[in-house]
Formats: sequence, C-alpha cells, structure tokens
Amino acid sequence: MAELLNAIIRKGGTTAHTTPVSRDTILQWMDRAPERSAWHVAEEDTGNILGFQFLEPHPDLPPEACDIASFVRLGQTGLGVGSKLFDASRKAAKDLGYLWINATIRADNTGGLAYYQSRGFETYAHHPQQRLANGAIIDKISKRFDLT
Repeated sequence: MAELLNAIIRKGGTTAHTTPVSRDTILQWMDRAPERSAWHVAEEDTGNILGFQFLEPHPDLPPEACDIASFVRLGQTGLGVGSKLFDASRKAAKDLGYLWINATIRADNTGGLAYYQSRGFETYAHHPQQRLANGAIIDKISKRFDLT
C-alpha cells in the first residue's frame, strides 16, 4: 500500500499527501483508526495491491458523516478497481451507521473529481487556497454521497 501511495505522491497533482509514507506509517494509520472506520483493499490473485480505500469519522464533519480516501495504482484507473472499492466502502458506511460520505478532493485532480462524480457524489463546498504540507497552495472541493 505504501509503494502504491508513494507512486501517486511522486507523480503529484492528485493527492494532498506530499511526502512519502512507509509501510509502518500505513500500519499506524490502520492501528490508530478511530472507531467507525473501515479499510478495503483490492488485489490481484498474486497479492499485488491494485488500490485501497478507507473511511473514517472526521473532526470537521458531523457524527452522521464519514470521510473517504481512495488510492488506485497508477495505470489501473478506469478498470473497475475504484468501483469495487466503493461498493465495499458504501456498504461498510451504512453498516457503521453513517448517513453520508464526504470526499474532499484537490480541485486540480480531474480524475478524482470525475471518479466521485460518477459514483453519485454531489459538490457541496469549495475550499479556496488550502496549504499542503509542502507549502503548495491549492483549492479543494468537498463532495457528498447520501447513503439514505
């Protein structure tokens, strides 16, 4: 998972993450995930990870909403990996008692915006001039998917 995410970080322009992560970092994220969180991984029969997605509560969201993050291996987008991940995450969000899912995406991430739009997410907020960890300033867009 770290290798997959690091390739996306190196490419740039699609994730708010700006510094490489290690296997231990990913394991810490999972170990420290708050209650009402869920992680899903898509992999080939060989064990090669094609993508992962997680949802969890977020301090800026009401308790009936969770935040989602999605990462698909470079070169594997558009092949149904994200669709399968979202099917699992949508079910998990319902099972965890959430009423809606939030996705906050970089405004320059056209692929991410299209992905969430194609799942039925609707834009509800625009966040101009957001500073990333590396100092870059970007706009972000929040989209909402109602589970009811």
